[in-house]
Amino acid sequence: MFSLLQECKLSYLLLCCWLRHSQKFFQFPPKFFTRAWSSAEKLDGKTVLITGANTGIGKETAKDLAGRGAKVVIACRDMEKAKEAVKEIIETSGNDNVKCMKLDLADTKSIREFAEAFKKDEPKLNILINNAGVMVCPYGKTADGFETQFGVNHLGHFLLTYLLLDLIKKSAPARILTVSSMVHSWGSINLEDINSEKSYDKMKAYSQSKLANVLFSHSLAKRLEGTGVTCYALHPGAVKTDLQRHVSGPMYLIMMFIRPFFKTAVQGAQTTIYCAVEPSLENETSQYYGDCARTSCCDAGKDDDLAQKLWELSCHMLNITWE
Repeated sequence: MFSLLQECKLSYLLLCCWLRHSQKFFQFPPKFFTRAWSSAEKLDGKTVLITGANTGIGKETAKDLAGRGAKVVIACRDMEKAKEAVKEIIETSGNDNVKCMKLDLADTKSIREFAEAFKKDEPKLNILINNAGVMVCPYGKTADGFETQFGVNHLGHFLLTYLLLDLIKKSAPARILTVSSMVHSWGSINLEDINSEKSYDKMKAYSQSKLANVLFSHSLAKRLEGTGVTCYALHPGAVKTDLQRHVSGPMYLIMMFIRPFFKTAVQGAQTTIYCAVEPSLENETSQYYGDCARTSCCDAGKDDDLAQKLWELSCHMLNITWE
């Protein structure tokens, strides 16, 4: 359990995060509540896979991309909620080429079964959106013994991308998007205790997983140069979703104070949609985006040596060989 001091520390970090970006809200016109990214770009004939799209920004992304004519597959753990989301996406987009498939990113067996089924059913994959995630949850481990936030947010998507990569390369030009967060800049990769077994701080673990997302996208882009597959990491913004369900104590009080200034799920989805659709990004890769524009990640997110060490450790933990 967390001490009051730890909860106050997390609350302070959250408040600093909001103050850092609140200037966008007080500008006129306020940039914090950006309107939907506007583009008539179509995705007819494209296949899109989005993890965790039964709610929040993932579902709003699915609605938009389905509305552009793409075949959309949402990969979710809760199939009952996923089926409800599929109905909503079809009704909103007018595109009935939408389906859901079972995927639990906290279980490598589920990930492997999903990838096998996807490759059997789908002849191509043009856009992979690694969107699903967990945030500041109590200490726990995945089915394979990985700390939950690192296991789901990073390792789950690392393995999923690995298993689908041949199909993605065959479908080029293709894009791989990984949803990170600005809190990656608070993170560090603890290579000696990656599963937080010696000590656990839920915000440090979350920040570590989000930094891992940025480093993964950076490393993957370098490995895919010349293949026609481009990679993007992004920060959706502070968004009103159920991702904050584990927030408690002083952090909860601060969250309730600043939550009215958060983006809606529709607004939060815009940078994901931008990275998936914008034609001018075809020749960009290994970059980081926020508010539908290229921006800077922290120095650690561009550290090639750290990225390589994380890559090797991830392969070792997953028992895969990925050169």
